[in-house]
Amino acid sequence: MKVFAVFGDPVKHSLSPMMHNAAMLELGFNGVYHAFQVKSSDLRDAIYGAKAMGFGGVNLTVPHKEKALEFIRPDPLAAKIGAVNTIDFREGITGYNTDGIGALRTLLDSGIDIRNASVLIVGAGGAARAISFQLASEGAHITIANRTQERALKLAEEVNEVGRAKGAGLEDLKNLIKEADILINTTTVGMYPAVDDTIATADMMHPDLTVFDIVYNPLETKLLKEAKKAGSNAINGVMMLVYQGAEAFEIWTDIRPPVNIMKQAVLEGLGR
Repeated sequence: MKVFAVFGDPVKHSLSPMMHNAAMLELGFNGVYHAFQVKSSDLRDAIYGAKAMGFGGVNLTVPHKEKALEFIRPDPLAAKIGAVNTIDFREGITGYNTDGIGALRTLLDSGIDIRNASVLIVGAGGAARAISFQLASEGAHITIANRTQERALKLAEEVNEVGRAKGAGLEDLKNLIKEADILINTTTVGMYPAVDDTIATADMMHPDLTVFDIVYNPLETKLLKEAKKAGSNAINGVMMLVYQGAEAFEIWTDIRPPVNIMKQAVLEGLGR
């Protein structure tokens, strides 16, 4: 039996085990997926230990996606993004990033036209990096807004190598949203248990706006509730979780997993 895992801190909220175990059961795949709380200071030992014990693969979540680059060999895309969320052990220790493709497929599924769209991404961490590079390479015009403006400016400069991007602070967030076609929250604001927190309120939004919150627990965040009040299009983080997980599963096994089964498992885990 192959063991797979997600490493994070915190990690108790993760629905990845339910999602991947459901896919394995449906496929008759001899494997199991667990969640392990791993502190940043122990990340290297955890990754090398997983390889030593014969794990089939590992996912990484907050706060490990960027730090892991110190210990593993990233593929070209992950190296450019500067963050890893998937590790494969079949040929050494190779890191990949499936967050960007997960976000892109979620938006396309919702009928959103990415090319030439004005996309405002709040946050400048690992997920923001992946989504920024992915959407910029698809022709979107990216604005990255972050509490620490220097991080946003630095990321935008890097993203400009593959597309168009600029950085900003959060002090002018209302005007940035007014100019945006798509608002994406890549921060943990609004994640369970802090469900009453939001990066923006309805009065800052407009009916032509698509609001995509990559947080999936709760299913409807405060940000998405505010989006609906404003008449904006609201998209939750479930399918991004599913699609990035499906990409990881295929990297590890060369098998395309049943996306519908994975989605059903996530929704059941969220009590829906």
